[in-house]
Amino acid sequence: MGEVPSLFTLCMDAIRKEIVQGNDLLPYIYGLPSDLFDGLLMHLPPLALQMIQEEMLLNNWDDHESASDCIKNRRKRKRYLNFETAWRTLYKSRWPSLVQQNQPVNWLAKQDAANCELTDDWQQMYWETHLQNCLDGAAEVALLPSFDGCIGELEISDVITKSIGYEVHMNHSTCDYSKLSTHCQKFGLYARFLRLQNVLCTAEICHLFRNSKLQGLELRWIKSKEHVEGLCELLNQNSESLTSLKFIHCKLSSTFVDAICDSLCIKGLQTHGIQHFSIKTSSFLETNPLSFPVGLASFLASGRSLSSLSFCDDCLGQKFAKMVFNTLLDASARLTILDLSENNISGWLSHLKWRSSSCSQFSLETSKSLQSLRVLNLRGNNLCKDDVDSLKYALVHMPNLEILDISDNPIEDDGIRSLIPCFVEMSERHFHLADLKLENCDLSCNGVSQLLEVLSTLSKPLNSLSIRDNDLGSKVGASLAKYLGTGIQALDIEDIGLGSSGFLKVQKEIIMELKLVYINISKNRGGIETAKFVSKLISCAPELIAIDAGYNFMPVESLSDICSALKVAKGKLEHLDLTGNAWCDQSIDAAMLAGFQINGKPILVLPSMPPSNAPYDDDP
Repeated sequence: MGEVPSLFTLCMDAIRKEIVQGNDLLPYIYGLPSDLFDGLLMHLPPLALQMIQEEMLLNNWDDHESASDCIKNRRKRKRYLNFETAWRTLYKSRWPSLVQQNQPVNWLAKQDAANCELTDDWQQMYWETHLQNCLDGAAEVALLPSFDGCIGELEISDVITKSIGYEVHMNHSTCDYSKLSTHCQKFGLYARFLRLQNVLCTAEICHLFRNSKLQGLELRWIKSKEHVEGLCELLNQNSESLTSLKFIHCKLSSTFVDAICDSLCIKGLQTHGIQHFSIKTSSFLETNPLSFPVGLASFLASGRSLSSLSFCDDCLGQKFAKMVFNTLLDASARLTILDLSENNISGWLSHLKWRSSSCSQFSLETSKSLQSLRVLNLRGNNLCKDDVDSLKYALVHMPNLEILDISDNPIEDDGIRSLIPCFVEMSERHFHLADLKLENCDLSCNGVSQLLEVLSTLSKPLNSLSIRDNDLGSKVGASLAKYLGTGIQALDIEDIGLGSSGFLKVQKEIIMELKLVYINISKNRGGIETAKFVSKLISCAPELIAIDAGYNFMPVESLSDICSALKVAKGKLEHLDLTGNAWCDQSIDAAMLAGFQINGKPILVLPSMPPSNAPYDDDP
């Protein structure tokens, strides 16, 4: 026999049904004593909670007052906070994976973040995410070859309708929430950022979201004239509110690009309000490699609000990339982020070296768009040493650059030596280079040692450096030890071939307190010397928050050494990844680990998978 419901639960269930069906109980509910009213809020489903707030607003019972007004009326202020708490609880219970997404942690940013209370609008977040679920489900049906009808008439699954407190048998309800059109009509005003599949880009979508003020759109698989025509209507309808636009897996011709860019122009003005523009994992359908969409050139040149621009993994080619860069040189935008990663654009800056040396007028004054650039991502562009020589001339036009990523390019030692004078000059600027990524660049121990020697003397040291996936060997250990004492906060040296002798060299050379916040030493096959190095870091780096030390062939006795260091340390360490060290068949004292926790979460991340019969090999 199931648990007998309490009288309170039965009353709550009855009230919920009455509200959702549109019965006129709301004035009486609002007049309930505070304790009953507050208790009711926490037991209502989203649809009923929404109806109470709408009724309050309609009858001038608006709890959404300014902070100063709410402070004057503590009862209303408390009720406003209770509504926010109810929406937050509903959001987290329905989408726990969105609250705790499994994404890489930026430990440096975490250290700098202020401990402040979140001010998210949970009601807006709830209905926006709900609408996205409805749209995703509708797209699945609309993609079927057999579908031939109106998008708005597509049925919403019972799982989704029940999650908001509506069931099909409620035939006395004032609205039919089984149709997509009802959800768009009722909750479209909460939509700010939406993700749309190509099948939803029709003229009908404009009608469904006619009450919305969309700020951001992510478009997927746009590849036909019909998709573009529907999309352009939606863009034009929201041209005054849109600030972010992203295309993924699209095929775009010059005609398509021109139409899209033209539809973004704000009515009566020859400009647009887009701040973030991105085309990723897409292609431009051009037979002439020298062509460049006129609309795109105009878009880049006229976008004074444009802040971030990304053409990532778009098969651009050097000609297209060259035209993008040249357009930006003469544009009036104030870019802060430029991402041209994962494109084969070797040779795209060769003209810049000639232009700089032959034209005395070519100065910072002519490149307003790049003067404000803070982030430049050139990862995976097949750049070689000659490209780096040309890049030096481009960096002259980026006086505020703080983050540079040229990873996955075969620039070799000659390329990095060519850039070293630039790093020295950039360190003397007001906004100095703070984050440098040189991963998988075919660098050797000699080239990196020379780089670290120079970086150690900079007037303003880097905050973060990554040289992972370069075969450097154990000899680089001494240079790394010296560099650790310069004030570097984040260092990524995963898979550089340090070995046990390399870790021993670094460990012996550390003689001062370090400012490290995060370090990644994974896949360096250091054995027991890895554990000794980790133990020394724990004692010498009081600001250290996270260490990644997986796949280092550490024996299980390493754990006791590390735990001993943790016991005496008084630092801030909250994450130590020791996965991949094949300890699953060894006995580990659970009591020894129990005391190492931060906010109820274990500090140590230990191996969990059974060891393979074959030895681990992390070579590609």
